[in-house]
Amino acid sequence: MTRTERIFDEDSRAVDFTAAVLSCQEDKRGYKVILDRTVFFPEEGGQTCDRGTIEGIPVDKVTEKDGIICHYMKKPLQEGTRVRGNIDWAKRFSDMQQHSGEHIVSGLMHSTFGFDNVGFHLGSDYVTMDFNGEIDREKLRMIETRANEAVAGNLPVNVSSPSREELKQIPYRSKKEIDGPVRIVEIPGYDICACCAPHVLRTGEIGLIKLTHMERYKGGIRVYMLCGFRALADYNEKEKSVADISALLSARPALVAQAVAKQKDENTDLRLSVNLLKMDIIRMRIGQIPETEKNVCLFDPHLDKTNNRHAWTAMTERFDGLCGSFAGEDGRGYQFVLGGREGIDALAWGRKLCADLGGKGGGSPEMFQGRIASSEEEIREWFASV
Repeated sequence: MTRTERIFDEDSRAVDFTAAVLSCQEDKRGYKVILDRTVFFPEEGGQTCDRGTIEGIPVDKVTEKDGIICHYMKKPLQEGTRVRGNIDWAKRFSDMQQHSGEHIVSGLMHSTFGFDNVGFHLGSDYVTMDFNGEIDREKLRMIETRANEAVAGNLPVNVSSPSREELKQIPYRSKKEIDGPVRIVEIPGYDICACCAPHVLRTGEIGLIKLTHMERYKGGIRVYMLCGFRALADYNEKEKSVADISALLSARPALVAQAVAKQKDENTDLRLSVNLLKMDIIRMRIGQIPETEKNVCLFDPHLDKTNNRHAWTAMTERFDGLCGSFAGEDGRGYQFVLGGREGIDALAWGRKLCADLGGKGGGSPEMFQGRIASSEEEIREWFASV
């Protein structure tokens, strides 16, 4: 079968097309349709495929192998007929904005720092670019600024298919060896790269390039990017979040970070004060337990992990026997700390408690920690029996 004519290689803005149905075979995903020509860009090179319809039937997926493009659909098309199709232009244009923006950023990373783009993914939420080197955030902002200068310059995005001899004279970027014809995409002064995808005609159509964040990845960095209308949508969402926080904290939008930091410090101080008050109450409750008691346990629904351990420590200072502090309440279970003074094997007693009442935990001869679902009454009866 002959290679599919890729209309998008010559005209990235083509939306509608007519074609002959060369093959239609039933497939596990529905029907696999091969046309003599198409505007549907297949899933390749880190980019998802175009969406759209052929004869009103949605195209679910588009793939390419050995130059033949397959369209996967839920309903069949009759072989030998001519059909009309069209793509989702909003998705195509958004993908072109992202991909052309990626070329500019990758070209700048290569020319400025010598880094290679070793991974690229154009997803529905973000574009990610992986580079085999690291930079700091200040340098990333510099790359972002220069990339947007390329957008403002409204430079032409030139596409060509040079001969093998001509290709030898072109210093183009490529992530892999390419067999057969090589399609070159050039943004003058910024990038020359082998690429199979549709692009905008001029850089001004990208609108905006925003590098949102980066992270260390496989010895280099992964950079997250949004371009054009995706960047605008992201800005609108973050603007709304800032406005909502501003209203909640009664602070001007430009000062919300300071207001949040102040709120965080106040909450930290408040939690500390509450914890101190809790411990005062716990010590008072421990003090009310008769000193004649040997094995004692304390139950409190307001204890947290730290206070629970402090409560247990205060109990072992007052009583000679086995001590247990239980944070929680009947119905949702208890986190507990168990043990006593020297001579009391907390590990042995903890294991026995878990075995007898169906708990789980671990520890050492000095202290045992765990969780148990039994009721307060059942646990108190167990303590009274040991």
